[in-house]
Amino acid sequence: MTEKAIEILKQNNLKITKQRKSMLDYLSKFQHYYVDVTQVDDYIRELYPGVSHNTIYRNIKEFEELGILESKDKPTGKCVKYQCDFANMDHHHFICKHCGKVQEIKICPFNELFAQQLPGCQIEGHSFEIHGYCADCKGKINKS
Repeated sequence: MTEKAIEILKQNNLKITKQRKSMLDYLSKFQHYYVDVTQVDDYIRELYPGVSHNTIYRNIKEFEELGILESKDKPTGKCVKYQCDFANMDHHHFICKHCGKVQEIKICPFNELFAQQLPGCQIEGHSFEIHGYCADCKGKINKS
C-alpha cells in the first residue's frame, strides 16, 4: 500500500526511516478519511517516544509537499489524508461548519466544462470545498 509513497521519498532523496515508514503505514489505513494531525503525532510518539513533535510535523509537511498527503484545515485543527492515487487528482469536499466533518464528493461534473472554458490547456487536477451543515448538525441547529 505504501510502496508508491516510499518510491516518491526515494526519488526526492529522503531516507526511509522506520518512523517515516510507520507514519505511512498508519496513514494508509485511513486513506479514505481525514485524520487529525494530533492523532498521527500521538501514534508515532507512542511507538517511538524519543521522536519530537517537530520531527513528526516536518515529515507531515514534506509528505504534503510531495503529494503523498492532502491536508484540510478544520475547526478542530489540521487534518491529513493519505493519497497516493495520482491518477485521480480531482478533490471535492463537503465540510460541516458546525462539527468539522469532511465528506468526499466522488463525482466530478466539471472536467468537460473546464475543457470547454479553457481550450488548449492541460488540466491536471482541481479541488473545491462546499461548506454547510451535515445532516446530523442541521437537525441539531434547526431544533435550537
